[in-house]
Amino acid sequence: MLKTLRFVIVPKVANHPWFNEIHQGALAQAKLLGRELGIEVLVESIAPTICDVTEQNAVLDEILKLEPTGVAVDPVDAITHMTAINRIRAKGIPVVLFDSPSPDHSIPSIGNNFEEQGEIAAERLAKLIGYAGKVAVMQGFPLAPNHQARYEAQLAILSKYPEIYVVDGGVDNDEIDTAYQQCCATLELHPDLRGYLCCDASGPIGIAKALKKSAKVGRVSVVSMDGIKPILDAIKEGVIESSSATKPRMQGSMSILMLWQASLGVQIPQLIDTGIDVITQDNVDQYLSELG
Repeated sequence: MLKTLRFVIVPKVANHPWFNEIHQGALAQAKLLGRELGIEVLVESIAPTICDVTEQNAVLDEILKLEPTGVAVDPVDAITHMTAINRIRAKGIPVVLFDSPSPDHSIPSIGNNFEEQGEIAAERLAKLIGYAGKVAVMQGFPLAPNHQARYEAQLAILSKYPEIYVVDGGVDNDEIDTAYQQCCATLELHPDLRGYLCCDASGPIGIAKALKKSAKVGRVSVVSMDGIKPILDAIKEGVIESSSATKPRMQGSMSILMLWQASLGVQIPQLIDTGIDVITQDNVDQYLSELG
């Protein structure tokens, strides 16, 4: 009799709407596999309560005791600092990364080109403000490889335009409430701000809330990251102009598929590029309808 397959997803932090989309994609793939294989395929998300490398390593060590079929991780720090991943792999349990690069290609990764994603957002914002004025850039969790790549790419693009002046937009640490507080402080400090960029899915949600509170909607242009429902709603309302978006449901789905193949001893790709969507008011209804 075939055994039950059990896959575990480890996000950066618990109770985040972006990771809920990852989980939905993973569940859909598990349901499909279970139907085709005629067995039970389980998916569980286990996350640290805060974005912290020690916390995430501790979660991964606990998961090791469960002896899952495979583990998908969105690391909060460089892979060299995620020592628990090596302990899981040493036990012969397949591991893939999602929404994160694998710099040395030692672990298969599923996501997109994070530098390109940041560049798309920065170029779009620069054009929106006529290539002149103050722009704030909010960091996510600074040690996270994907957040860092987007941030550095955005700064590089903005530096091409001599009439754009970059100011500190705060650090949200992948927390929506923190993003809101950081944006409120930035808007107060820079009343002449023309644009806002961010590096994760928490940033735009907090920024949108702060713009509404400060009556700055339409006065500060925002190009965000990602396409979860709160961000799509803000685009439809005109609070956020557009977003350079990942595809979390596809990342969740492909994570489960790749882990299943790896558990069978199949050689899997070192990189799955799920692509980047540019979401605007012209196409936001399509993305909202796809969420169901």
